[in-house]
Amino acid sequence: MQITPYLFFDGHTDEALAFYKKVLGAQVEMLMRFKDSPDPGMSTPDMAEKVMHGSVRIGNATVFVSDGMCDGRAKFEGFSLTISVDSVAEAERLFAALGEGGQVQMPMSETFFAPRFGMVADRFGVSWQVIVNK
Repeated sequence: MQITPYLFFDGHTDEALAFYKKVLGAQVEMLMRFKDSPDPGMSTPDMAEKVMHGSVRIGNATVFVSDGMCDGRAKFEGFSLTISVDSVAEAERLFAALGEGGQVQMPMSETFFAPRFGMVADRFGVSWQVIVNK
């Protein structure tokens, strides 16, 4: 069994992918736009270039992405994606980069369970936990 997170960016998937490529080295493995659907009813002129479905590789994890139906602001509530790294320097770099234009939820600090741990919501509202492996 495998569980894959699916993030709906409500019209901002291209922008999010560019950000994750820069910050996390994300690699787009597959991307389908609404105009590429075999069902002509799936696409309207204003949705044609929006992302219907994408598969992105971040490290050794896969994340699915979509623009969804673009009917309001994306809401990422009730979950967080966690990045585990082996060095404090890498954790600090990733935390700072993910936090650009976002909001720190818990500053990076030493904890009883990790040399560094912090929580940040990126500019798209996705919550990230960054942890240094003990």
